[in-house]
Amino acid sequence: MTEQAQSEQSQSEQSQSEQAQSDEESRVDHPSVAERTARGKSARKATPVSSHRGWQPADDRPDPVALLEEQNLTRVPDLVPVRHGRMMVSPFTFYRGAAKIMAADLKDTPRAGLIVQLCGDAHLSNFGIFASPERHLLFDLNDFDETLPGPFEYDVLRMTASFTIAARNNGFSSSDIREVTLQAVRSYREAMTQFSGMGTLDIWYARMSEQELMDAMDMARANQKGKVAKKASKTLEKNALKNAAKARSRDSLQALAKLAEFVDGRYRIISQPPIVIPVRDLAETFGLSAEEAEAAVREQLVSYRQTLQDDRRQLLERFEVVDVAHKVVGVGSVGNRAFIALLQGRDEQDPLFLQVKEATASVLEDHLPRSVYDQPGERVVQGQRMMQAASDIFLGWTKGMQADRYLYWRQLRDMKWSVVVEAMVPMGMTFYAHACGWTLARAHARSGDPVAIAAYLGGSDKFDRAVTDFAYRYADQNDLDYQLFLDAVRTGRLVARSGV
Repeated sequence: MTEQAQSEQSQSEQSQSEQAQSDEESRVDHPSVAERTARGKSARKATPVSSHRGWQPADDRPDPVALLEEQNLTRVPDLVPVRHGRMMVSPFTFYRGAAKIMAADLKDTPRAGLIVQLCGDAHLSNFGIFASPERHLLFDLNDFDETLPGPFEYDVLRMTASFTIAARNNGFSSSDIREVTLQAVRSYREAMTQFSGMGTLDIWYARMSEQELMDAMDMARANQKGKVAKKASKTLEKNALKNAAKARSRDSLQALAKLAEFVDGRYRIISQPPIVIPVRDLAETFGLSAEEAEAAVREQLVSYRQTLQDDRRQLLERFEVVDVAHKVVGVGSVGNRAFIALLQGRDEQDPLFLQVKEATASVLEDHLPRSVYDQPGERVVQGQRMMQAASDIFLGWTKGMQADRYLYWRQLRDMKWSVVVEAMVPMGMTFYAHACGWTLARAHARSGDPVAIAAYLGGSDKFDRAVTDFAYRYADQNDLDYQLFLDAVRTGRLVARSGV
């Protein structure tokens, strides 16, 4: 064989080897239902559902205050005290801002090895109502700053513990606290069993609509016994209808009336420091003049539009930027860069408000494999699209104006509404726990294997009781961490600004 022939043969063999490796990497397995069920049962033997009982903090558990300080290093310094002030309100608001602390604790908890797309911060305030592209109200998860693939238990534990902490914070009786907590995890388990028997597309299209929520309330009211219980359930339904009406009113026109003023023939965002600061007043923060800052925002908008599918990009191009402002949002997000942009369509009465939030690495990436997306904004967007039944048509991402800053974009108000947790009564929170459990299971079933997860969870309440035990223990730990946090503020280690 000539030298040239040997070289050609070698190249051919290498090409065949590379093709075989590529085929292997791109192959998608399709195990049978029986095989998927067997996987779940095998996981149940290796990691019993009862293993979540008896949780104790690790001996080398990091200082929770130090973890918060670590997060603060990348945040806007002037807003860090606002974040601390919001976390000081109660053990529940502290829990909302303590996702990084819990992520460090969850890394040592038992895992069945069943991976889903995690919300990453599935506490009860991160569920709510918003409008689908078809303008129907849906109930779903609505915050994905920490989303990442990982063990399904992480979301279940964080969600369930949030109900225990919230119920305690609201002064519920011991029996009501237990019922609320059990309902959250029981609903997840029973819903996953339901999804395990459904077709793949049926799971994908499953959603909790406004009508389905109301039907569930009707059924709950019908099952109530006694005048007091029936009256309470009727009040719950009336409040739900009122809140749905309130959600429908929360659109860009409503935001225009609340957040903007008409000056010199055009609308501009009202300055309400430190919560809302227009970009015209933010030049020093970014080292740019007002004109340069506005030009940078317009450049960002062009880049962001490229992440939208064509029809939505062309729709967005019909709007022009009118004004931009920095706006503080949430509890855990305070201190991260967050902006609102006012756009105008055909005239000043055709507004569109977009929210632009900074995306950083998920707190779960400290302990789980890093995201496959190099851009944290894309991580958030793709995770949201995977978990939600229907996502905002303007959901996209871009790089920030500063180095190593990343953003994601969405509508500011699209009939969005979230519960006021502190105002909830036992019956209302129990019903809400059921809705959240079902919704989280549906989100996990879209990306994970509902057959395997359902087989792992089983048909008894063993998993429910084990996770409830964890939730109680973690609520106790959260109380201790909250006190350490208050002590850090009292001694001056942390600075807090309350009432903002």
